[in-house]
Amino acid sequence: MQIIIVGCGKVGRTLAEQLQEEESDITLIDVSSNVITSLQNDIDAMGIVGNGASINTLVEAGIENADILIAVTGSDEMNLLCCLIAQKTGHCQTIARVRNPIYNNEIAFLREELGLAMIINPELSSAAEIARIFQFPSAVKIDTFSKGRIELLHFRVTHDCLLNNYELIHIRTTLKCDVLVCMVTRDNQVLIPRGDFVFREGDVVAIVSTPPKANDFFKKIGRVRTAMIVGGGTIAYYLARRLLEVGIHTKIIDQDPARCEHLSELLPKASIICGDGTDERLLIQEGLENVDAFAALTGLDEENILLSLYAKRTSRAKVVTKINRINFSGVLSDIKLDTISYPRLVTADMII
Repeated sequence: MQIIIVGCGKVGRTLAEQLQEEESDITLIDVSSNVITSLQNDIDAMGIVGNGASINTLVEAGIENADILIAVTGSDEMNLLCCLIAQKTGHCQTIARVRNPIYNNEIAFLREELGLAMIINPELSSAAEIARIFQFPSAVKIDTFSKGRIELLHFRVTHDCLLNNYELIHIRTTLKCDVLVCMVTRDNQVLIPRGDFVFREGDVVAIVSTPPKANDFFKKIGRVRTAMIVGGGTIAYYLARRLLEVGIHTKIIDQDPARCEHLSELLPKASIICGDGTDERLLIQEGLENVDAFAALTGLDEENILLSLYAKRTSRAKVVTKINRINFSGVLSDIKLDTISYPRLVTADMII
């Protein structure tokens, strides 16, 4: 398969690395020669320095024979234009990254009118992933299948969980929940439970269900009612909007007064606090000790890690940490964080 990637930033690089493993012929386009050179040192791909919206650049990249063009530059408009010109010049499928919330309600229109195979919004995708984790606070992993219609969820049975010392058969007879318990991991052993199986603290349970039925199940065994978000970026906006829709009281802390004012207008039901989210006194004052969920979504990985560790020590909240760089994933695995969200990996995985 011949694939052209326009824009070689974080997402473009991650895509190129993953597509290389699929044994695809990759052509990279970026306006920076340094970026192209750096990527070619690590990836077996053809590199072109130029504007991805230029017909001449696309022809040089082999657009006439390409199967897919993926536009992931820093500009939504540039991505859409690249895809439009690619379709007029060649016969490939096109994928565009569109991240501005202004276009969020117009995604279906843009995809249909411009003939795009897919439009990806990394911030929205990351927020959706975090929202699902918060809706299922005891979940340690969530996988979706059949375009989101089926979910495989792994969750841990905690001391105060309703399922602790609970027989499996009562999930259907007493709780009236229609979920399928596939397996239970206990002390590094995988068990296939029957109706008389009794859950214990520490068990990691895997269930399969539809999202509405899974949501109902987790509501009955324990759900999140309050959430605190540090960092008021685009992911925080999308996340807060989703949490508010399902009735979770949400508080956002950001130190930019203009951004806080803007968020107040966009999210009138949320509590917007203007202040330094790394200030211990402010976090305690705003009720960190009592929140059910905490998300560290600032622009600095180091801040997010420290905030998450502090939140875990101070509260019993479900903690999600946003990490932009994946170079030190091996080190992060040794740090006892609840859940780590990698926005560019979410985007790349969806496109792959």
